[in-house]
Amino acid sequence: MTSTTPANDVAVAARGVAKQFGRLKAVDGVDLAVHRGEIFGLIGHNGAGKSTLFKMMLGLLVPSSGQIQVDGVDVQGPDFRAARRRIGYLPEHVVLYDNLNGLETLQFFAQLKGAPLAQCQPVLEQVGLKHAGSRPVREYSKGMRQRLGFAQALLGNPQVLFLDEPTNGLDPQAIRDFYTTLRGLCAQGVTIVITSHILAELQERVDRLGIMANGRLQAVGTVAALRAQMDMPLVIVAQLSAQGLVAAQQKVLRLPGVTCTSAPGGLSVQCPRERKVDVLAALSSLGSEVHDLQVQEPSLEDVFLGWKE
Repeated sequence: MTSTTPANDVAVAARGVAKQFGRLKAVDGVDLAVHRGEIFGLIGHNGAGKSTLFKMMLGLLVPSSGQIQVDGVDVQGPDFRAARRRIGYLPEHVVLYDNLNGLETLQFFAQLKGAPLAQCQPVLEQVGLKHAGSRPVREYSKGMRQRLGFAQALLGNPQVLFLDEPTNGLDPQAIRDFYTTLRGLCAQGVTIVITSHILAELQERVDRLGIMANGRLQAVGTVAALRAQMDMPLVIVAQLSAQGLVAAQQKVLRLPGVTCTSAPGGLSVQCPRERKVDVLAALSSLGSEVHDLQVQEPSLEDVFLGWKE
C-alpha cells in the first residue's frame, strides 16, 4: 500500500507476501493495494505465481511471510471467517452437482454461505439463466455452467469478488453481458480482482493491471501507464496516393528514431511515442495525398510480452 492511498480506500492489501514450496518460491515479496470499487486485472504466464497469490488472498493458502488483508480483515486472523461472507469467488474450474437444477444449485450454495434463499432466483436472472433454472445442471453447456458459477459468487452481495478465468466457455455476447454486470457492481462499490489469459478482453475493461513474473509483481498501473513505462513504439498507418507515398517517406524518415515499411495502399510508420505528433504533422502536411491515418497503440499483449521477455 502506498502512503498516498488512504487505508479505508483499499479493499485488498498485500505487504511483503511470499509463499515457498520447498525450494520453489512461488510468490516472492508482493506488495499490492487494490482500491475499493475498481476492477483490477492480474496477468502472468503459467507459473508466474498469480494463482498462488489468489489462493492466499482467499485464505486458502497460508503465506510463508507477509500479510494480506481483504475488506480490512487479516486473512489469517480470527475475524476472517465472518469476513468471508462478504467475499465472492469463482474458481477457474467450476465443479457443480449434475443432478441438481440451476435454482437448487444456488440454494445449496446460499445455505453454505448463509445468504438469503430469496436471492437465488434474482441472481439466476441476473446471469441470464432464468430460462434454465429448473433444468438439471447435467444438461447445461460449458458457458451455462460458467454463468451458474458466477451466480454463486454473487450470492450474499459480496463486497469483494475474486474471479479466476471467469469467461471460459462464454460466447461474445455473454462476455459483453458479464462485463456490463461487473461495471454495475463496481458502481455499487464492489471491488473485483480478475485473472484472465485473454488479454485483449481485459485491455479496455479493467481499471488497473498487475503483471506477475517469477513470483514477483513486475508492474502495476493502467494500460496507458504500463505502455508508457515500457516506452513501446507506436505504429501509424497512412493510406496514401502513389505520389504521396514517396513524399511521405522522405518526410518521416528525416525524424529521429522513425522507420517505415510498405503497407497495403500506403505506409506503416513505427515511431517513438515522443515523435507521434511530429509524424502526424509531417503526414498531414501532404493534404489530399493522404486518404486515411490510423494510430495503433501497443496492445496489452505487446506490453505483457515485453515484460515477460
